[in-house]
Amino acid sequence: MVFRGVATALITPFTNDKIDIAGFERLLDYQLESGVDAVVVLGTTGEPSTMSDEEKEQIISVAVRRLKGRLPVIVGAGSNSTAAGAAACKRAEALGADAILSVTPYYNKCTPSGLVKHYSALADATKLPIICYNVPGRTGVNMTPSVFCELSKLGNIAGIKEASGNMEQILECIRLSGSSAAVYSGDDSLTVPIMAMGGHGVISVASNVCAPYVVEMTRAFMRGDLQKASAMQRDMLPLVRALFCEVNPIPVKYAASLKGFCDGSLRLPLTEISAQNAETLKSAIAAFM
Repeated sequence: MVFRGVATALITPFTNDKIDIAGFERLLDYQLESGVDAVVVLGTTGEPSTMSDEEKEQIISVAVRRLKGRLPVIVGAGSNSTAAGAAACKRAEALGADAILSVTPYYNKCTPSGLVKHYSALADATKLPIICYNVPGRTGVNMTPSVFCELSKLGNIAGIKEASGNMEQILECIRLSGSSAAVYSGDDSLTVPIMAMGGHGVISVASNVCAPYVVEMTRAFMRGDLQKASAMQRDMLPLVRALFCEVNPIPVKYAASLKGFCDGSLRLPLTEISAQNAETLKSAIAAFM
């Protein structure tokens, strides 16, 4: 298991269309101080599809240098090209990453057999543990529980970030994979329900801006205080909804700017949050914090 509890899917701060290294280091320090169990860089929330290979290497290197030995650094290394995904896995390993998060191939899609062959090739390319990422709303591909079960038998397929929103499917993933791989919530609104079914935690967007809260919620569950964990999950729902009022990471980058972590800049085709949604998010943050 790569981690149990909370891994934050980190934003990538930009300023003047360049990576804001100082801002990124502030984000890393905040996560470390908040007690999260791991961080994910270059996941969807980190906007890697708009970054050059050199910029990706820079982000990985900074995270590893800042956190190595103190917090696992999980690197997003997904692609709709198996060869490119394998190369990204090798690069992450060479730069000192602790694990890989790899999304299902998007756009060109593939069959269940293709998914097995794709992830098998990634597993062959690196010794690092790999967490599969199932988010059919973005990719158009759904990794079924039976496919994940087959993949979980590979030595370094360590888990799955499940963001299908289908609770029956997620439960089936947990049932079929048993102790051979971890199942993580990919939706901040479903963390406690998924942990209650046997999941191992969350890869969280919300913890970019409220990490101590998400950490305490998962800790409450793990020490057996289901009543507190459930209440915390319910209480954060309005904030989670506001953080996803537009496509991720538009709202969470705006929220991070309100907290002074960065200026909230995005790269096209993502655009700044609308005035109406900005007010909604401000109100949700004020009520929550």
